[in-house]
Amino acid sequence: MHKSYQSTLPASNRLLKKKWDDKYYDEHRILVRDARPSIDTRPPQTYMHLHMKLKKLQLQEERTATIERDNRILLEKMSNTMRTTGQIDNRNFYVPRSLNQEKRRRELLRVSKENGTLAKRIIDRKPILGREDWQKSSQQNNAYLNNIAKYETNWHCRKSASASKKDESETTEKPKSEEPENPPAEKKGVGSLVKANPVASDKATTEKKK
Repeated sequence: MHKSYQSTLPASNRLLKKKWDDKYYDEHRILVRDARPSIDTRPPQTYMHLHMKLKKLQLQEERTATIERDNRILLEKMSNTMRTTGQIDNRNFYVPRSLNQEKRRRELLRVSKENGTLAKRIIDRKPILGREDWQKSSQQNNAYLNNIAKYETNWHCRKSASASKKDESETTEKPKSEEPENPPAEKKGVGSLVKANPVASDKATTEKKK
């Protein structure tokens, strides 16, 4: 392959020229790879204390630990109280009673007595107007009303009464019997006797022949 190699500069030996050019090219590539830019384009360095508040997290953890400890202590006290009778006697043997119970009882008795007395007076009181007087007055007023009325005053009552009587009569009527009609009776004669009794028919025929 060195025979076909075309160098940029003239050389007496193409093989050595090719080796030297390849070596220079490799060294150039290494320098290009390891070269440092004059401008720093890397992102700025990040600091954790700017993004995460460690003090706040610490205070929150301490507060959570305090709450858990208080809850545990309270749970132990409650369980101890449930298992035992407790150190404080909180039993109340005092029976509650009303301060004005006796007064309300006397007031109720007084009102009941007054109601009984009033009811007795109402029952024993005789009526001023009797039922017979009211009936007579009603009849007299109806008579006056009939005298001055142009039409009958109780025509609607009569109409309703007649309609109700009609309905009652229709309901009380017995329905017609649906029995089949009796067949017409056959005429009594020689033919009927023949159908009814063949022996008698034979006797009748013999007598006619004689």
